[in-house]
Amino acid sequence: QVQLVESGGGLVQPGGSLRLSCAASGSIFSIKDMGWYRQAPGKQRELVAAITSGGSTNYADSVKGRFTISRDNAKNTVYLQMNGLKPEDTAVYYCNAHVQVYGLRVTSYWGQGTQVTVSS
Repeated sequence: QVQLVESGGGLVQPGGSLRLSCAASGSIFSIKDMGWYRQAPGKQRELVAAITSGGSTNYADSVKGRFTISRDNAKNTVYLQMNGLKPEDTAVYYCNAHVQVYGLRVTSYWGQGTQVTVSS
């Protein structure tokens, strides 16, 4: 019913930048909160940043001042601009969206994940 497609991951040197995108498609009536999570090898998935439909944002302490989350409601797309990347940011990054499908209640959907590797 709803698909989330991520793009923008890759290999970058420490101090570099990447921009992740996540586009939602399908039988979408409205999208509530959207967010980015990450999971490093051997660690639990953690919230990186979230944004409400009204534009309010929330960040993990480890990325405050370096990462910026934004969204384009007309395109059903959420972005994560990552600056000042560190090796500890290396992880698979997942997009999440709380979507109201036509005629149904709000459901949480996940993207397939995109690898971000920070290494010299």
